Amino acid sequence: MSLESKTPAAPDTRLAHSGRPRPATANKDALANIVVVLDEPIDVVNIAGVIRGMKNMGLSRLRLVRPVDFDPYRIEGIAHRSADIIGSTEFHDTLEGAIADGVWVVGTSARPRTANCNYVRPREVAPTVVERAAEGPVCILFGREDRGLTNEALDRCHAVSIIPTAPEYWSLNLAQAFLVTAYEIFLAAGGAAGSLPRGRRATEPATGKELESMYEALQEGLSRIHFFKGTREPEAVIRTLRTVLGRADLDIREARLVQAIGFEIGRYLDRLKSQV
Repeated sequence: MSLESKTPAAPDTRLAHSGRPRPATANKDALANIVVVLDEPIDVVNIAGVIRGMKNMGLSRLRLVRPVDFDPYRIEGIAHRSADIIGSTEFHDTLEGAIADGVWVVGTSARPRTANCNYVRPREVAPTVVERAAEGPVCILFGREDRGLTNEALDRCHAVSIIPTAPEYWSLNLAQAFLVTAYEIFLAAGGAAGSLPRGRRATEPATGKELESMYEALQEGLSRIHFFKGTREPEAVIRTLRTVLGRADLDIREARLVQAIGFEIGRYLDRLKSQV
């Protein structure tokens, strides 16, 4: 079941600024080598929350050390479509056995506790987690909900990650702490490399010709309602509108809508005139 080891991990200070090349695209192979280890988790709901977060962030390997409870049916009811992780979860009698094959081990803590630990933020350590995962399993450790990892467990870690929080309320739920950490690892693995989806009604950018037609329609409409008077010189007003609308980077649909406003001003005035 478990590979037992009593040898503490050697200190390692190679972090995100180690000089190693960082992955430019999503690295599924590296994510597949990242092992989430929960040490004596108490609440099955938190286990389910971690599994759900693993599915969100592309992680698949979970090891539990002496969990108080593990109910696959209940877990899948919380973390839907997670039968693959539930079915492949490894159970270990000792933390040493759960991390024995790890080439790099990152612990987590709510606050600094021992002077000998190499403390980092999740964002700082995440690139190194991905880099080292190319060499072999990287274990990310989380302690039990009521006390966290023991000092002896932290001694076995190459680095200890602390999530910055408001000092008045620094304690995070296990599943929350995991998701923050996993999110940073996912980003470091290139998980956000793709562009964001555009709105359903978005079209191609407006061309220069279409923008000029828009400004002409606006100027004509404003002129007909006598907007240009006093210090409102047409040239200065339209220049300001170019600046404002230029920042919006209008697409074709948006440019035509603004153009229609200019047209409708004139048409409205024409209708009023015909009613007189």
